Amino acid sequence: MIPQEIADSLAFYFSHSGEVPFILHSSVPLSGGCINNVHRLSTNRGDFCLKYNRSALFPEMFEREADGLSLLRKTGEIRVPEVVCSGYAGPYAYLLLEFIQSGRKISKFMDDFGRSLARLHRHTADAFGNNRDNYMGALLQQNKYHKDWVSFFIEERLEPQVLLGKKYFSSSSISCFERLYNRLGEFLPNEPPALLHGDLWSGNLMVSAEGKACLIDPAVYYGNREVDLAMTTLFGGFESSFYDAYLEEFPLNKGWQERLDIYNLYPLLIHLNLFGSGYLGAVEQIIRRF
Repeated sequence: MIPQEIADSLAFYFSHSGEVPFILHSSVPLSGGCINNVHRLSTNRGDFCLKYNRSALFPEMFEREADGLSLLRKTGEIRVPEVVCSGYAGPYAYLLLEFIQSGRKISKFMDDFGRSLARLHRHTADAFGNNRDNYMGALLQQNKYHKDWVSFFIEERLEPQVLLGKKYFSSSSISCFERLYNRLGEFLPNEPPALLHGDLWSGNLMVSAEGKACLIDPAVYYGNREVDLAMTTLFGGFESSFYDAYLEEFPLNKGWQERLDIYNLYPLLIHLNLFGSGYLGAVEQIIRRF
């Protein structure tokens, strides 16, 4: 079962949203990430997904995730869980979400997903970044606004992770990063900011009861849309029909495939700092290539 403090906090929350007392029937752990505890709650108000952790470990993680989910959901372009509430209970922080029941994929599931993602990416902003920092995995993700994508990618993405992982890098590797920063303006296209999921690997893609794509666990900000496409290729890639449909809906700049490794430096650096030197070779191979 979930901690009693959280159960009591949920009962208090629901006591203000209806006359029927909140009753928790069961709590079933769900598989998922390595950061948070995740449970399916069966209640007299329906089923919910509960995520919780020790609040001191990841300050404001769930408020920031809730903001990202709400921003994605407001576009109406792609399914994401509805946020019910977030809060604190004793030593715990929690996030209560709509429970997404898994279903069978519709015909041309990946085509539909590719077009939905492309339409999501047409939602734009005046600058690259977000109105608050959030998390990528267990690490804080900086989102200070920049008018220029290259400066954002260097200062808010690569440099903080290189600094955090400096024990892994030789002076030669640090010099390679510096040379790469100086050349990124040659490689990266100049496009308006796009609303990104931010952590778009296959583990964060679900099939909803309706058979369509549903995205979970975002790290939302406005950036270059090739970031999301790159992340889809990092751990095996999606079906070719996904990319074909995306390109039909919202064509990418020429040479986008060659830029994917540059964008994937960021999640690889995240993995290096979270899980250790097993990711160092992949990082160094990319920086020396470019």
